[in-house]
Amino acid sequence: MVIKMTPKVFLELVELRTKIASMTPFLLANAYVLYHYKGFNLLNFILMLISLLAVDMATTALNNFQDYLTAKKKHGFNYEVHNAVVKYNLASRTVFITIIMLFSIAVVSGLLLYLRTDLLIILLGALSFLVGILYTSGPIPISRTPFGEVFSGFFMGFVITFLTIYIQKSDLINLSLIGAKLNLTIIYPDLIRIFIFSFPLILEIAAIMLANNICDIKDDLSNNRYTLATYLGKEKSLTIFSWLYYFSYLSVLAAILLNIVPVYAIIVFISWPYLRKNINIFKLKQNKKETFVLAVKNFTIFNYLNLLAFLLAFIF
Repeated sequence: MVIKMTPKVFLELVELRTKIASMTPFLLANAYVLYHYKGFNLLNFILMLISLLAVDMATTALNNFQDYLTAKKKHGFNYEVHNAVVKYNLASRTVFITIIMLFSIAVVSGLLLYLRTDLLIILLGALSFLVGILYTSGPIPISRTPFGEVFSGFFMGFVITFLTIYIQKSDLINLSLIGAKLNLTIIYPDLIRIFIFSFPLILEIAAIMLANNICDIKDDLSNNRYTLATYLGKEKSLTIFSWLYYFSYLSVLAAILLNIVPVYAIIVFISWPYLRKNINIFKLKQNKKETFVLAVKNFTIFNYLNLLAFLLAFIF
């Protein structure tokens, strides 16, 4: 029986619960702006939020739809439960229209943001938009290659962070077109500081994607998806999974010493025993239903302690 696109079905199709991976860089970047710079543009904040949520939901829906269209093995590993298109027997036309509407909302809000800022927003926005589509579709989707973790970590961890800061502090980079000449001026110290600030986000978003692919090694091989985990194998992938967190802590320490984040960010280190426990549990058992969530919990605890550090800095 074909089920209509109710709010409940829509939220499962776009996997709203997973949006923490894009919302966290957005929230942390706004905290960075308030901590380092004067002034805050509320309308730019709202437009960025709408565009970011819409493109993230559209990409997830497209990924589920692409999986539905291309999967060779559709039964036997809870595929019919994990994929909302199959679970609710959604009509392809309904799913396609939903994806187009979400991308349209993202494009319109992005264009409004460009009109309020400059050319760089439209260029980076278009690039992110293109990567979002290519990540889940096309002849060889990025998510089905060994580069999925790199692209997701960089674009969600750094590009979202940079764009969120840039719409509030647009003199970080000056890109202008005068006649046939393109002028580019970059404040490199600020850009480097933003990259260091975003580095834990890059690493831990990559860790989430890697954990997901480790859980799916057998199923991905059955469906001809050759991710980083399928190339490296389980043991090497688990080692990299662990080291991504270790380097996250080191990068926070560097950010404190360089005064990129407030000294209160030292509280992030109280999460180490909990994260180490979750890492060890995941290394013992890699299961989408039971242990994959540990990677998401690690990401949440680590980065929201970082966000709490900014809050403490604002208070004291």
